[in-house]
Amino acid sequence: MKQLPQFAADMLASCPTSGEGVHSWLFRTARVLHAYRPEGEITALLEAASHNCGRLVPAREINSAVHNSRNCAYQPGQKAPRNRKQGKWPDRNRQAVGDICANAPGVADLWEASPVRLEEGRQHTEEVVDQLFPGNPWLCVGESSSRFDTRHREDWRGSLHRMQLIVPSPMTDKTGTAKGGHASAHTLDNTGPRWFLVLEFDEGDFDQHAAILMHLSTKAPFVLAVMSGNKSLHGWFNVRQTPKSLQHRFMRYAVSLGADNATWSRCQFVRMPDGLRTNGNRQSAIYFNPNNI
Repeated sequence: MKQLPQFAADMLASCPTSGEGVHSWLFRTARVLHAYRPEGEITALLEAASHNCGRLVPAREINSAVHNSRNCAYQPGQKAPRNRKQGKWPDRNRQAVGDICANAPGVADLWEASPVRLEEGRQHTEEVVDQLFPGNPWLCVGESSSRFDTRHREDWRGSLHRMQLIVPSPMTDKTGTAKGGHASAHTLDNTGPRWFLVLEFDEGDFDQHAAILMHLSTKAPFVLAVMSGNKSLHGWFNVRQTPKSLQHRFMRYAVSLGADNATWSRCQFVRMPDGLRTNGNRQSAIYFNPNNI
């Protein structure tokens, strides 16, 4: 069988770790592989390449990526796709990132700046979620991307600290219609209007992420910073009263500073504040400003 071109082989070999954009990587890579392999083999290649990403990647997620990328498949002769989503999102502005991070406050300074100090050794998930989502809205929560449910907030009480993932906006109903036509508790169809825009980063260390988040806090109300339990810092920004056009402008700027565009999807799972990652690491909330909710 003909060898894959180098750029396609590089994409296939660059599956990110869980929480760093696995879902969007599946789609981008499948889009390229359509030009060189039949769909059955693409599925097998993606399954093997994502095996050690840090989470279970269910067959339906891979099948969906292969199916949904078919209509926009890469055609040989086009400019080779970059190993990130192209189109509406800007490239990373490394000069701007360098300027922001040079002599900037780091993660320790971010922790010190937190208006609410969340004590170590205690579980704060319930109190944080109570303030993020007041009342008793539908919340979509997951132990993993394949084990999740949508329940009213009170029905989750007492169990959130064991969960890894949450959709950062209330849901409109218990289930919606997924792209494949089946009912699911986690769909764009049953995700309500955006409340929070959550930013995570593909590159850099905790100090760089903290510097960028503190810079972005001058552009939008900064509510929360969550350790991924691995190698990144995730920032929650309140955009509930912000027009979608301004939300998109803010997201574009964040992407230019290295944010992963996958979280632009309203139904994208993000890290549960002070939840538990599958590897046993706590996803600590190190900055919390409920005044910005």
